[in-house]
Amino acid sequence: MTYVVTDNCIKCKYMDCVEVCPVDCFYEGENMLVIHPDECIDCGVCEPECPAEAIKPDTEGNLESWLKLNADYAKTWPNITQKKDAPSDAKQWDGVSGKLEAHFSPNPGSGD
Repeated sequence: MTYVVTDNCIKCKYMDCVEVCPVDCFYEGENMLVIHPDECIDCGVCEPECPAEAIKPDTEGNLESWLKLNADYAKTWPNITQKKDAPSDAKQWDGVSGKLEAHFSPNPGSGD
C-alpha cells in the first residue's frame, strides 16, 4: 500500500503534508504535489494533514490512474521537504471538479 495525491490538490497545493512526512517522499509540480510510491512508507501521517482531503490510500477503489500519475511525475519533478505557502486562491479551487482535464500542469515546481 502507498498513499497517492489526487485531483483536489490541483490548484490548491496545500503543503501541510510535506511538513509531516518522515521520509520526504513528496515531489512538487507547478500546481500540485505527488507522492513517490516507492518511497512512501505507508505511515499515513500526511492524509489527515491535507486541508483539501486530496491524499488517499491506494487501497481505495479507482485510484489506479492516480497511482500512475504520482509515480510518473515523482520521477521528474523536484523533491519538496519544506512547507511553502499555498496559492492565494487555493480555497476557491478546493472541491472544484474536472481539475485534471482543465487545470493540471505537467511542469515541475521549484522544489526546495
